[in-house]
Amino acid sequence: MTRHEDLKIENNIAEVMQYIGEDVTREGLLETPSRVRRALLEICAGYRMNPKDVFKTFDSDGYDQIVLLRNVHFFSMCEHHMLPFYGTASIAYIPDKRVIGISKLARLLEIYSKRLQIQERLCEQVTGDLETYLQPKGSACIIKATHMCMNMRGIKTRDAEMVTSSLKGAFLNEPSCRMELFNLLKGE
Repeated sequence: MTRHEDLKIENNIAEVMQYIGEDVTREGLLETPSRVRRALLEICAGYRMNPKDVFKTFDSDGYDQIVLLRNVHFFSMCEHHMLPFYGTASIAYIPDKRVIGISKLARLLEIYSKRLQIQERLCEQVTGDLETYLQPKGSACIIKATHMCMNMRGIKTRDAEMVTSSLKGAFLNEPSCRMELFNLLKGE
């Protein structure tokens, strides 16, 4: 981005601040439009990342049982109100011929969570890419999150947690695989 584009965005942010009643010339706010612009670029860095780049795979050496990464913490921004939602995701797959490093599962979640999102789509994007690039026997993504758009405005709930899942392949079609996954998620 050019400095001209940066200044244009910062001016827009200052206009929003004025719209809500703030004095943008107040000492504590002089650099706020620049900080907000930089924060948005960091929070939404997923738009500048390609999920396909995550998928360096390895031969499974015959391993064909569930691979599960539990409790991966994430932050995202609700596309409806541009307010944060945050929580944990658990990502699983059953290898066919290839495996992927576990850190790459967390990286895949990061790429999609650093975009304006809805939780349901976030689950689907993770499993969709696992299906496309890894081609496992099954994939799953289960997300538990707190949405600030419900805590700070509207209904103003506290401690409400939204849970979503996306199950593909064996996790969707084979009850025994689904049951094993859910037992592993509970720590059994």
